[in-house]
Amino acid sequence: MVPLVYIPPLLKSLTNGQEIVEVSGKNVREVIQAVEAIYPGFAARICDGDDLRSGLAVTVGTKLATNGLREVVDTDSEVHFLPAISGG
Repeated sequence: MVPLVYIPPLLKSLTNGQEIVEVSGKNVREVIQAVEAIYPGFAARICDGDDLRSGLAVTVGTKLATNGLREVVDTDSEVHFLPAISGG
């Protein structure tokens, strides 16, 4: 098994309409790089330098990734990129 990356609706144009992409990676950074290798331009829309873009959050499995791009990804993980939600 490999991690499943769920592509946000606004980025599906970069993945030829694919909603889910299967790639290898031991952490979120490697997963993003693997998607980038298949669909150039993806990383630039997700990352700002060595961090996730402001306004984005990532979940691995059912947990919010508190370690950002260093968050560990298991072979059976689902990775979701979501708009960050703030509240009061």
